[in-house]
Amino acid sequence: MHYQNILFDLDGTLTDPREGITRSIQYALSKLGVDEPDLSKLEHFIGPPLLQAFMQFYGFDEAKAWEAVNHYRDRFKVTGLYENEVFEGVIELLDTLEQQGRHLYIATSKPWEFAREIARHFDFAKHFKVIYGSELDGTRTDKVELIKHLLAEEGLDPATTLMIGDRKHDLIGAQRNGLDVVAVGYGFGSREELTAEQPTYHFDTLAQLHQAFIKD
Repeated sequence: MHYQNILFDLDGTLTDPREGITRSIQYALSKLGVDEPDLSKLEHFIGPPLLQAFMQFYGFDEAKAWEAVNHYRDRFKVTGLYENEVFEGVIELLDTLEQQGRHLYIATSKPWEFAREIARHFDFAKHFKVIYGSELDGTRTDKVELIKHLLAEEGLDPATTLMIGDRKHDLIGAQRNGLDVVAVGYGFGSREELTAEQPTYHFDTLAQLHQAFIKD
């Protein structure tokens, strides 16, 4: 895979944020009178923009969905950020890509200030030129807009840029900006969700992804 620039999604691609996100969603719902004791039922919140997810999964109108997002952030920014872990093999992959002279970026719908704190805390920020995310007001939570913004800001050529992600939003956002895409199967998107978007590459494991870059 001969790409000079590599964009990574964060949640489900670099880290497993399952505990922090689902517990913060659970907290937000409880604040609005919704009891959900089963955290596994909240895993579909990992990946999509939160505002739209609350509206889609719980039928909230936009005002109530914003209430939920704000309750979520109250817990997430203090506790949930750190209920997270880097997937085994990620640091080795990033080391390889840097040694190959590639330029690495993060493109996440998570607010950039949360993403940068996660990368700092778990000590992988140093591998990335810039970490791009949304604004707290919801600007650029859509991956199409986010990746378009990143390409423009960094002056990147879509033909030499690759996006790696675990949900359809990553693939759609990249493809609509003219990028080739890698779908990874170890995150939170189902095989059906990912194959429906016809990714350029599909790797079930992080080890397979790493090997594909070593073969270059």
